[in-house]
Amino acid sequence: MNKPVIYVTRKLPEERLEPYREHMEIRMWEETDTPVSREVLLKEVKEADGLLCMLSEKIDHELLDAASRLQVVANLAVGYDNIDVETAKQKGVTVTNTPDVLTETTADLAFALLMATARRVVEASEYIEADQWQNWSPYLLAGSDIHHKTIGIVGMGRIGEAVARRARGFAMPVLYHNRSRKYQAEAEIPATYAELETLLEESDYVVSVVPLTKETKQLFDESVFRRMKKSAIFINISRGAVVDEEALVTALENGEIKAAGLDVFTEEPIRSDHPLMQLDNTVCLPHIGSASTETRSAMIDLCLDNISAVMEGKAPKTAL
Repeated sequence: MNKPVIYVTRKLPEERLEPYREHMEIRMWEETDTPVSREVLLKEVKEADGLLCMLSEKIDHELLDAASRLQVVANLAVGYDNIDVETAKQKGVTVTNTPDVLTETTADLAFALLMATARRVVEASEYIEADQWQNWSPYLLAGSDIHHKTIGIVGMGRIGEAVARRARGFAMPVLYHNRSRKYQAEAEIPATYAELETLLEESDYVVSVVPLTKETKQLFDESVFRRMKKSAIFINISRGAVVDEEALVTALENGEIKAAGLDVFTEEPIRSDHPLMQLDNTVCLPHIGSASTETRSAMIDLCLDNISAVMEGKAPKTAL
C-alpha cells in the first residue's frame, strides 16, 4: 500500500519529520527562508494527500480545485486568514491550526515589545552604536513607566489572557474589550470589561490581540488613535491588517499617541523604507511572536500529528 503524500511548504528540521516518515511520504520545499513559489505549490498539491503550510501560502479556491487528493491542510499558525476555509470544507478538506502551544511564548513577546517600546530599548542601543553617548543627563532617553499603568487589551482570547496575567506582575490595572465577556478571567486575573471607546480613553498601553475578520479589518483607524491618550503606546501582535497603517503613521508623527510596538504589518515582509521604519518612536519586529525554538518545534509537531490523524481516519487535535 502506498504511503500518503504530504507536501511541506518550507524546509523543516529533519529531526521533526523523521518520526513520521515511516507512514507518510514527505516531500518538501528545500528553502528555509524563501516561500515556495505559487507555480511549484500548484504542481505539488496535485499529488498531495496532506499539506503543511505557512501563513505565506494562499490556500484559495484555485489551489483547492487543483488538489484533488487533498484531505488535510495543517497551517503552522493560530491564524488562518490565508486559507479559504469554507471552500475547503465544501471539498471535504480538513483545516487545522496550532492554538494553545504558542500562547505563552507569544504573550512573552508582546510584553517584551511593550517594554522595549516604553523604555526606548532599541533606540538606546542604537544610540550607543552610533557613539552618541558622551555624558549622563537626567532625561537622557527617558521613556515611560510600565508599573501601575493601565493596560487595555483588545481581544481577550488565550493570548490576551496570557498578556493580562503578565501585566498583573507589574501591578497594572487590566481593561479588556472582547466580543463576549470573560467572567472567569475577570475574576481570576482580575480584569475589567470595558467598551472599546472607554478602553481607548483610559489605557496607557493598548494591545491588539484580535483575529483578522471583516469586522476587525482596519479596526485601529484614525478615530481610534485620536481617542487614545497622547501619552499612550500602541502594541500590535495580532495581524497587520487590523491597523490602518497610514493613520498610525500620522498619529505617531503628530504626537496623537506616544509610540508603537509592532510585530505584524499589512504587507509582510516590511521593507526598510516603509514609513513606520523611519520613526524613532516605533519598534518593528519581523513577525516573531511565537519564535522560540521550543514553541516552533511544538507547532511543527502539532501540524504533523494533525495530518497523521487524518491520514489514519481519526479526528485531528485542532481542527477548525
